[in-house]
Amino acid sequence: MSDRKLKRNLTFIHMIAIASGSVIGGWLAEAPYWFSVTGAGGAIVFPILALLLIPVGLAFSELTAMLPFASSVDIWTTNAFGHRAGWAAQWMMFLIQIVEPPLMAFIFITAINWFIPIPPNMTLWVAIGIIFLWYIISNFNIGLTGRLATIFFFSMVVISIIVAVTLFTSGHWSYSNISEHGGMFPSGFRGIFIAFAVFSLKFIGFEMTPTMIEETNFPASKMWKVILSALFVPAILYFFVVMAMSGLAPWGEIAGMSMPEPELIAKFGLPGIIAIAAIVAGILHALTTLMGFWTSSARVLYGAAQLNQLPKALTKLNKHGQPYVANIVVLLFSIFFCLFTGTNWVQYIYAVSCIAAGVIYFVCCLDALVLRRKHPDWERPYRAPGGDWLFIIGMIVGVWIIIGSSLELELNGYISLAIYFAIGIVVNLLMDAHRKKNPKEYELITLTPADIEKKDKVAN
Repeated sequence: MSDRKLKRNLTFIHMIAIASGSVIGGWLAEAPYWFSVTGAGGAIVFPILALLLIPVGLAFSELTAMLPFASSVDIWTTNAFGHRAGWAAQWMMFLIQIVEPPLMAFIFITAINWFIPIPPNMTLWVAIGIIFLWYIISNFNIGLTGRLATIFFFSMVVISIIVAVTLFTSGHWSYSNISEHGGMFPSGFRGIFIAFAVFSLKFIGFEMTPTMIEETNFPASKMWKVILSALFVPAILYFFVVMAMSGLAPWGEIAGMSMPEPELIAKFGLPGIIAIAAIVAGILHALTTLMGFWTSSARVLYGAAQLNQLPKALTKLNKHGQPYVANIVVLLFSIFFCLFTGTNWVQYIYAVSCIAAGVIYFVCCLDALVLRRKHPDWERPYRAPGGDWLFIIGMIVGVWIIIGSSLELELNGYISLAIYFAIGIVVNLLMDAHRKKNPKEYELITLTPADIEKKDKVAN
């Protein structure tokens, strides 16, 4: 197995589709939560949030081009602050990625319920079945994921636009549904503050692109284009879709729905095919998100194992170049989160994911700032513009996301986060003990730009 390497089968278009497709998604079942937080104002929050996340995206772009390894966040932070900090960052990165597949499984179930009601006692098992099905697909060539993501991404964008245009032109859309019920931001400043924090989840996905850098067949210096597309394509689509829904009913009514688009279409007697199209688009959203985050979750484990921070078994690849042991671990964690996700799963996963994302955004912007001083001589095929202030702004955005998301997290959420942190500490201590027994085999590795050429020589 040791001679097998990740296969460079992902094209630039594949990465655009995977990154943007992973970011886009969820409003079929998540829109009620959006409206409960800040009403129709969410339409405005999304584009502004994309702008605020540019510094973070460009920091990721510079770091990816300079240190293009699957270990990404881990190796950037290790070079800046040492192995312990690198592992802590990688463990937080894994949390961001691994909670998404279960979230998408529950969105699948919400969509399926429109056609075939699923008994409550079967919901969990259907979610696990969906997770297991993708586990099987995840073990085939990465090119399959890229091709499927491309097809699903462009299809869902077109279908989503058609549905939104239908809502706008239905004859039932009225701005009074927005202006006469508390305005754009009925929850006031608190709603706006929380929205800018937790809605960042709907942009989570751009940060996972570096984990696949060893499987791309285009220069790492172009990754900034992929990352920015993953911010602005979703932002424009979110704005358009939220505004389309907002004008059809007061925000409070939409917040009380299960699936606003199909329910609004049924309420006004619009063609049933449009409701079906909305649900199909929602399923495609969930599919692209599921495949992107699953792939990234496995690469986060693979990358940490490359650096000897996790057992070497996680670097084992099958004949298709897939980290099959890492995929098994992702499967087990996904089932775990399915088992322990409560009825308020949207709010819970939003808050937990965004706290972790805020930490990673802060750390990576700090990494970029520190490495410019620590290693000014390292080649940077892409250099983020704006100097230090760009990274400082990114760090401020990260802190904002942490604080706002914390306000939305209930006590059981804090408990689960504490347990997750404790697991990370225990894993790290166990690996330390194992390293003392096998010092040569598990010597900690720090990859630098000098290792790029070595990896390229052994890659297929």
